[in-house]
Amino acid sequence: MASPGRADLGEVAPEIKASERRTAVAIADLEWRDMDADDYGANEAQDSDFPAVERSRLREMLSLLGLDTYQAHKLSLQDFLQISSDSMKNRAPQAPRDLPWNFLRKLQALSSEARSTTMVLDAPPDARPAEKESQMEEEIIYWDAADDLAADIYSFSELPTPDTPVNPLDLLCALLLSSDSFLQQEIVHKMSLCQFALPLVLPDSENHYHTFLLWALRGVVRTWWAQPPRGVGSLREDSAVLSRAPAVAFVRMEVSSNSKSQLLNAVLGPGHRPRDCFWHRDLNVGTNPREIADGLVEVSWFLPSGREDLDVFPEPVAFLNLRGDIGSHWLQFKLLTEVSSAVFILTDNISKKEYKLLYSMKGSATKYYFILSPYRGKRNANLRFLNRLIPVLRMDHSHVLVKVSSTDGAGFVRRVRAIVAHVARAPCRRLSVEEMAHAARKLGLRVDEDCEECQRARGRAERITRRVKDADAYRRDELRLQGDAWRKAAQVEKELCRAQWAGDPPDKELRQRLLELRAQQLGHEPTGGLQEFISGISGPAPGEKLYFLRWMEWGLARVAPPRPRQPPETILALRPKHCGATESSEPLGVEHFLREMGQFYEAESCLVEAGKLLAAQRRFAHFPGLASELLLKGLPVELIDGSARSTPLRWVSGLLRELHARLERRPRLVVLSALGLPGTGKSTLLNTMFGLRFATGRGRGPRGAFMQLVSVAESFSQDLGCDHILVIDSGGLIGGALASAGERFEQEASLATQLLGLSNVTVVSLAETRDIPPAIVHAFLRLEKTGRVPNCQFVCQNLHDACAPGPRPRERRPLLDPPGEAGRASVHMERPGGSMRTLAGLAFCDPGKQHIWHIPGLWHGVPPMAAVSLAYSEAIFELKRCLLENIRNGLSNPNKNIQQLIELVRRL
Repeated sequence: MASPGRADLGEVAPEIKASERRTAVAIADLEWRDMDADDYGANEAQDSDFPAVERSRLREMLSLLGLDTYQAHKLSLQDFLQISSDSMKNRAPQAPRDLPWNFLRKLQALSSEARSTTMVLDAPPDARPAEKESQMEEEIIYWDAADDLAADIYSFSELPTPDTPVNPLDLLCALLLSSDSFLQQEIVHKMSLCQFALPLVLPDSENHYHTFLLWALRGVVRTWWAQPPRGVGSLREDSAVLSRAPAVAFVRMEVSSNSKSQLLNAVLGPGHRPRDCFWHRDLNVGTNPREIADGLVEVSWFLPSGREDLDVFPEPVAFLNLRGDIGSHWLQFKLLTEVSSAVFILTDNISKKEYKLLYSMKGSATKYYFILSPYRGKRNANLRFLNRLIPVLRMDHSHVLVKVSSTDGAGFVRRVRAIVAHVARAPCRRLSVEEMAHAARKLGLRVDEDCEECQRARGRAERITRRVKDADAYRRDELRLQGDAWRKAAQVEKELCRAQWAGDPPDKELRQRLLELRAQQLGHEPTGGLQEFISGISGPAPGEKLYFLRWMEWGLARVAPPRPRQPPETILALRPKHCGATESSEPLGVEHFLREMGQFYEAESCLVEAGKLLAAQRRFAHFPGLASELLLKGLPVELIDGSARSTPLRWVSGLLRELHARLERRPRLVVLSALGLPGTGKSTLLNTMFGLRFATGRGRGPRGAFMQLVSVAESFSQDLGCDHILVIDSGGLIGGALASAGERFEQEASLATQLLGLSNVTVVSLAETRDIPPAIVHAFLRLEKTGRVPNCQFVCQNLHDACAPGPRPRERRPLLDPPGEAGRASVHMERPGGSMRTLAGLAFCDPGKQHIWHIPGLWHGVPPMAAVSLAYSEAIFELKRCLLENIRNGLSNPNKNIQQLIELVRRL
């Protein structure tokens, strides 16, 4: 007896007698004997003559969504990050024009509901919902199995109206077509964190080309557990476009009664927990007709976690999904056959046209499988065509699967998984996305990163990164100002500052020592790598500058120190970052090049101030302007040097002065900071809340405090009371040193004091013990004396179990617990002889004003296949709304302009 879903051709139509089958085969032989083989490749070229109705559909869809104004000037990353009045609202869209912005807001918050296009409309008084539902049911099309179904089941003659939900795939395509390259990349990156299927080929009927989204996918990083046949497994991390994996494509021929996307979701996820990675017809508004998304190719990956009970495949596998019929999108189908190890074709009928197309695949190394629902199709024709295709496509009867209403669904999914696993284990084609792009170019598809700006920037970046073989050696040889002289100068400046604020007379020996160290630094010339970097961020057009920085980030990430081998459990939860990392373990990044520029500027400024160098002799005075432009473009810039653990005062002041000059018309600023121990989720929290790019991960990011500028829409700035929000992430600066640690504790307390003193609003991320780090307690006590304590929100995140019960985010509770030993020691240091019974005795823990937020776990499921939990996303939105409300209602420290911030930096 055949296994579930497996059939020979006799089982495709069991009621056909053997004689009838022989007759059918004979008819097929006669019918196709005189066919000219040249006909089989007639459709290989890309469709170039799109009907006018297709162009009209795209224009109408863009107009319906309010995106028609973004065709000449595309939506940018700054538009995505900008804070507006809608940033504080969580209401459903009320019109199609709200859908793109609703999608972007929810995607920024990593919400699993981002793809929903349901709208809340004001219904007429006499409208009856029951009648509406009845009308919708009458519009469902039921296909007769005896008809010749040449029409695409998803093609409808009328476009959506303002009261009809838009298909989410149409929304995605319209938004990507209206976005610049950097916003496209951000959208795809956020979609990957939500575990949505990612766009790989973007159709564009208006301009007669399809685009392979290589650049958009470059920011996606995948982590998985690699288990070789022999040896010890290890945690692997690589770019999604560079890692090779077998690819399996799923396509539809004409009409299929089976949902291709539902089948893919079932294959990708554990049987008892299928995921909606690919949008399908049974989801909300999933049955709405696609107007512009046919021809879209999506990709998703299965990634093993190292747990046998969850891993349906032993190695990463890419799954490709073509939206629409292969007959109408032959170019995309041709691409899939060239990059995939196997292609599954779902259909009810094989027509003459599709037979010709498939016959042209003769000699292909790809394995083909058919999934049929023969009871709805034309059985005899299917048999004839399959008998002809079996030798052409080198198939056998096991390559024909049958799924009808009576088929055991779970057994069928297991059968498909077994086929995919067999294909992946056997010698097969394994391509990276980058290699797939080469095949796309040969077929005439446009590749998004082939533009001149991107390629020039790539060449410039690679001239730097290809010389980096070892990060420590490169820092030592090429970034020379970040050596011993730099650390000694930072220490001398700290001592001079302490003496100044203590009222002691200037120490001439210390000042002379500082000048000697700065002169020693300035004795070096910028190396070739640094000069190339400066050219990359100064001369080119703004777009090329951003391309250059992205290429630099990726190129330097490839030479990062490898992760230590870890057991599979370590990817099941967020683990604390390594707090005791040495300098040599810090990965090389763009921030090191900016630090070097800052040190050249610091050394030169110090000598000019001392009269040792004429102002006319300055060579590096323009460096702060270059860094301020990066800040304006939404890139994080270092505020506190993570290696020297000090603030390069002249560099930061110069950068802020340049920022003030560029924002002179809108100078009002609010500073929002996040402090806490490494690994407590604060960087992820800020990134989710504001769409930022602070480094995250288990100790792999830079250790300094970084700042990123978020713009407030002009229409909302008057209401909010500021024009920009400067967000500061403390990184790994606060390591949890105890008061007894001496100098290390004092250093952490000083840095915490500086960050809190700059802030209007502060988020303190607590460990699961809810203990406030001693250095932060000490900093609060210091600032309490000055009356500059910022508005505080304490956040306690569940870092391990996403399903663990706990208080709702809105159930905020004051910090009334007695302090731990570390907290009492900190209080005693700042208030000798004083006593207090609870932390509530401190002003910053005022039960009437300050709150602790309980944030659910980040993941829903088991990483790396887990998506961000909806509860986490909703809790972060509530926290963001609370922070913005506090700013608007004046509950924070008084807002400041940039000039005041410069003075505050100098004083602190």
